Amino acid sequence: MKTHDFWYNLPEELIAQTPLEQRDASRLLVLNRETGAVSHRHFYDVLDYLQPGDCLVMNDSRVLPARLLGHRPTGGAVEVLLLRDLGNKQWECLCKPGRKMQPGNEVIFGNGELTATVKEVREDGNRVVEFHYTGIFLEVLERLGKMPLPPYIKAELQDQERYQTVYSREVGSAAAPTAGLHFTKELLEQARVRGIKTAFVTLHVGLGTFRPVKAEEITDHHMHSELCMMSAETAEMLNDTRKNGGRIICVGTTSCRTLESLAKDDGRFEAGSKWTEIFIYPGYRFKAMDGLITNFHLPESTLVMLVSAFAGRENVLRAYEMAVQERYRFFSFGDAMFIG
Repeated sequence: MKTHDFWYNLPEELIAQTPLEQRDASRLLVLNRETGAVSHRHFYDVLDYLQPGDCLVMNDSRVLPARLLGHRPTGGAVEVLLLRDLGNKQWECLCKPGRKMQPGNEVIFGNGELTATVKEVREDGNRVVEFHYTGIFLEVLERLGKMPLPPYIKAELQDQERYQTVYSREVGSAAAPTAGLHFTKELLEQARVRGIKTAFVTLHVGLGTFRPVKAEEITDHHMHSELCMMSAETAEMLNDTRKNGGRIICVGTTSCRTLESLAKDDGRFEAGSKWTEIFIYPGYRFKAMDGLITNFHLPESTLVMLVSAFAGRENVLRAYEMAVQERYRFFSFGDAMFIG
């Protein structure tokens, strides 16, 4: 199967640059994966498609304000993006301009309360950077860091919390699990009142989620590795949901990848964690997921391939075509789909 099989034409003006004022006011395209039938609603209607006993599974990862703007001692501007905590105050980072960030080079952030030294340049061009500070690193980051918005968002984010879900709590992502951005605390409370359960998993989203698929054949693409975790409480809730005939509805592709990575072959769950490189594309047999809430994804991306594996490539591309015609908003701050 070719990467180009997952192409669709998207006018640039449909890429949402800012979040809506009200999270759950976004539009909702509902796709029946058996029939391909499509209907158009708003996100605050999503509970109409859930039943008592169903379980919403959400990724509670919180985005690090991981974009640091600094300068070299000579005055040149530098941007450092935190990718992975290596321990001992060292991080794997993406640095711009790379040519000015060689081993031994130093960077100053803010008024100097945070500085950094480049320790190593890796094969892929990423840098190992050691930070110098007093106190707690996350608190320093909250003061000095900015949200690492995707490259297709050019507008400045006015409220940093709008790139966090209302239930985020486990800090560690380089990008938001964006399907969850549509939920409000009120909508989640309505779900509980209706007998719809909510369970949480954690997958720390890496920047690889934005990397394009460059291989012509999709099977030649290698997925980036991401850490995912499931608690005993969530495993028990999911097993009970299955046993009692309820459906497991993943909020976002990261929740889906976590469940499919941690589920046993018979669909049961146990608490655990692992680094996952799972790549889901058409032909994949789902062990865990019965329904999916997701945003609209980039053409030829691994996320479009995952959605196509679940709902059928032709159904998905037809739905995307309708969404373009209906002027839906696309990508991170865009509208949503419910696939059931």
